[in-house]
Amino acid sequence: MPNINRRSFIGLSFSALFLAACGGTPSQTTQTEPEAEGQNEQAAGTIVDGVLVTPYDEGYSSGKHHATIEVENYGTIKLELNATNTPITVSNFAHLVNAGFYDGLTFHRIIKDFMVQGGDPKGNGTGGTDTNIKGEFSANGVVNAIQHKRGVISMARSSANDSGSSQFFIMHKDNASLDGKYAAFGKVTEGIEVIDKLVEVPVEDSNGTVAPQNQPKIVSIKMDD
Repeated sequence: MPNINRRSFIGLSFSALFLAACGGTPSQTTQTEPEAEGQNEQAAGTIVDGVLVTPYDEGYSSGKHHATIEVENYGTIKLELNATNTPITVSNFAHLVNAGFYDGLTFHRIIKDFMVQGGDPKGNGTGGTDTNIKGEFSANGVVNAIQHKRGVISMARSSANDSGSSQFFIMHKDNASLDGKYAAFGKVTEGIEVIDKLVEVPVEDSNGTVAPQNQPKIVSIKMDD
């Protein structure tokens, strides 16, 4: 299992969530000779320049999987994760979940009618793991059919396309402006009322900063299958 020690992570600002990702559409090239079968295949769990570019071989690279988030004093959130749509993102999330990475962390950023954000070991928007993941969204050349509707879970990132790590957010309300710019990878199937409770937590500013003493605690996240 790769090292998942916590490291510094560039914080994701409110405005960044609404800005188009840097970089254009990948250019098309003409292939003049057929390539040998499997020539460009990379091994499972391949990390290139600190970025996970293929899913881990841990059983979460395809199909639908389910997870449960227990939030202290708020309740239980059930998730359905779509690994067929976003295999790297789901694989990385499950990898961290099974390592117990999220247990005891918090929701540090909350914006009513928008989203709740958590999964930062520093609790201030600057934490993550020592591995980033390839951004699975259209602005990064990856087809992603999941829209940012109420209850959808997606990966936070900085302005760089491949800067996602451990921080995730769950949508309180629909927001189509995020589609194609962030790696949505599943949805809430039970417990959306927990999100409705979380958005009532007091915040410090318009960016949704939650004071440390008020941050809702993630007791645990568990993979159910």
